[in-house]
Amino acid sequence: MPDGRLLIGNKRYSSWSMRGWLAVHLAGLDVEEELIPFVRSEGGGSTPAIAARTPAGLVPFLEHKGAKVWESLAICEYCAEAAPGLWPQDRAARASARSIAAEMHAGFRGLRQAMWFNAGRDFSGLGRTPAALADIARIEAIWAECLAAHGGPFLFGPRFGLADAMYAPVVGRFLTWQPELSATTRRYMEAVRAQPLVDRWYREALAEPESWLLASYETPPAA
Repeated sequence: MPDGRLLIGNKRYSSWSMRGWLAVHLAGLDVEEELIPFVRSEGGGSTPAIAARTPAGLVPFLEHKGAKVWESLAICEYCAEAAPGLWPQDRAARASARSIAAEMHAGFRGLRQAMWFNAGRDFSGLGRTPAALADIARIEAIWAECLAAHGGPFLFGPRFGLADAMYAPVVGRFLTWQPELSATTRRYMEAVRAQPLVDRWYREALAEPESWLLASYETPPAA
């Protein structure tokens, strides 16, 4: 019998669910996955079934051996207690990884608003607002610094860790929206997209029923 459950939203759309899901699987936690499809009314707001079953009304939400954990970064830290190697072993590198993960968790609002996560669409060339482009420049700088310092192919070396999990949905956004990116960024994107858990997420996202599609996520912005 599983040790708990992980509540998530649509794999096609839910970037935050992806982060929590990756962390849980990287740590090897034995939990049952429960997906509640998003519902969007004209006025927006939370999906009622998610709001009724999670403390903050959001996904992901992890229950594991009596612990209740929400917010993706908190789930990452909980998973790191079960599998300490998910953060870099070196103290300075670990501090850097936590810092860039926290920056991802708290920031990049321009990118989030202009280039939303959709694992099944091609919105190439769209969404290039000044705020989104400024966020992309900062993200590229973060990735370039980490890759140069630790040798790649992932941000802190050969192992896909929690910092990569926090940025994996950004890779997904870049794949969907195709902004202008450096060769270094594109090599990192290829490594992340090919990572087995990320690939599994995409395969399962693309297999979701058509009835779960939402116009607000599927309609491209004006060019």
